[in-house]
Amino acid sequence: MTRLTLEHSIERFAYRAPFRISGYLFEASQLLVVTLRDGAHRGRGEAAGVYFLGDDVPAMIAQIEQVRGEIEAGITREALQELMPAGGARNAVDCALWELEADRTGQPVWQVAGLGAPTPLVTAFTIGAGDPADMADAARDYTIAHALKLKLTGDLDIDCERVRAVRAVRPDVWLAVDANQGFAADELDALMPVLVAADVKLLEQPVRRGAEASLDGFVSPIPVAADESVLTSADLPTLPSAFNVFNIKLDKCGGLTEGLKMIALGKQLGLEAMVGNMMGSSLSMAPSFVVGQQCRVVDLDGPTFLAADRTPSIVYRDGKVWCGDEVWGPRQAGAQD
Repeated sequence: MTRLTLEHSIERFAYRAPFRISGYLFEASQLLVVTLRDGAHRGRGEAAGVYFLGDDVPAMIAQIEQVRGEIEAGITREALQELMPAGGARNAVDCALWELEADRTGQPVWQVAGLGAPTPLVTAFTIGAGDPADMADAARDYTIAHALKLKLTGDLDIDCERVRAVRAVRPDVWLAVDANQGFAADELDALMPVLVAADVKLLEQPVRRGAEASLDGFVSPIPVAADESVLTSADLPTLPSAFNVFNIKLDKCGGLTEGLKMIALGKQLGLEAMVGNMMGSSLSMAPSFVVGQQCRVVDLDGPTFLAADRTPSIVYRDGKVWCGDEVWGPRQAGAQD
């Protein structure tokens, strides 16, 4: 087993404007970047962690330092799944291992994973919760978007106005709403007619994590996605029947290796997969782009919120996201770290 050198750094990416969801306001992302080297080759992974689990940068660094010796001894992706728990720290190391193998073999990551050549993906562009008129203005300004996702807060009256206001100015887009655990189950009967009238195509995480049983007997006229309620593949078989879509985020599940496992298991269980993000730069989106090739819904707009992204970066054009191999994969001839 080839020995590795492990490096990690903390990088802060400011947002262009504050971003609000149910119960939180974000102004920047603190990101952990892990780099693994074997001398001639290197691999990188980036993680934001999972804010609602207290999985922040200091916690991720502490987890990695606990197992530094095992990683530097030359760990495999398979062994990493047993060594570290799911979360941002494992995500960063796992993705670094994927890129390291791509660099060693000269193959793009999608080929290392045994997948077909990627194609551009229609992605949702997210509008943070705010005044309904401001959200409508933001939706109008997203001229390239074919899909929009609205953040709701659990305030039923204003959330309904938010949905109506956006749909009024953008009758053309595929529309989803994300409650981020903001509602109680007994409020959904009042919300659903508004969503149906606005032709909303997806309701994401309506109730808090741990309260999934409150949805027993709830039948939705539109698909309902589990986000906070599903962390890893272990959660999929126990997902209540009210959910028929699950959101894969690599920071939650612990990396591309587990993300691909979730895709396969979801298919066996008859569940639709979507891919999302915990914000981050193009280095975070690149492995999620690989996952997104097999997903029903794609939500990979994280870098669009940043005041500045990495170079090279993923590309947004005509409502789609594209990630070239130069962003995350084997280094090009003459490329520098």
